[in-house]
Amino acid sequence: MTPIIEETKKPQSMPTGPRNVLRSNDSASLWNCTLSPGWSRDECDILRKALMKYGIGNWAQIIGSNCLPGKTNAQMNLQLQRMLGQQSTAEFAGLHIDPLVIGEKNSKIQGLNIKRKNNCIVNTGNRPSREEIKRRIQKNKELFEIPEEEWNKIELPKPEDSQEIITNELNESSSIKEEVNSDNAKQRRSTRKSKKTRRS
Repeated sequence: MTPIIEETKKPQSMPTGPRNVLRSNDSASLWNCTLSPGWSRDECDILRKALMKYGIGNWAQIIGSNCLPGKTNAQMNLQLQRMLGQQSTAEFAGLHIDPLVIGEKNSKIQGLNIKRKNNCIVNTGNRPSREEIKRRIQKNKELFEIPEEEWNKIELPKPEDSQEIITNELNESSSIKEEVNSDNAKQRRSTRKSKKTRRS
């Protein structure tokens, strides 16, 4: 008799309705409670500055600036959600804001109707209308947008600077790997020594 192996069911985009499907762009990091997989502090800071300079959701311009080589718009959007501390980014679309200011504000919001996942406020209730989103964008523009003179002055790393960051991270990763391999080799030698001692 062959054993029955139960397949682990992955979470789906929405609990019910037509959106209750597994999507190819559903990131595993949404479901594994990891805060910032694959992002260094430097990359987070570069993304923050790029969002302030080009505006929230202007992924084509950010990718075109080549300040974050190798990062996709989906990865940047997920990181933006972590910075904002909320799942929905629509109410900030196109605004030149500091996402960490919103994240700080959202971290202090409490209440029974506030649902969080990985420290981000998740959408609950009905989907807002286009008019409501436009109203929220206007309100957020008045409250949080950085003056144009300020965001125009923001300097992002040039492609060669970004390559240097990647090279440094690879070197750091290699040195950690060498350290782990060295520790493993020491442990193996110690184990062999203790086995020889026991045989004697």
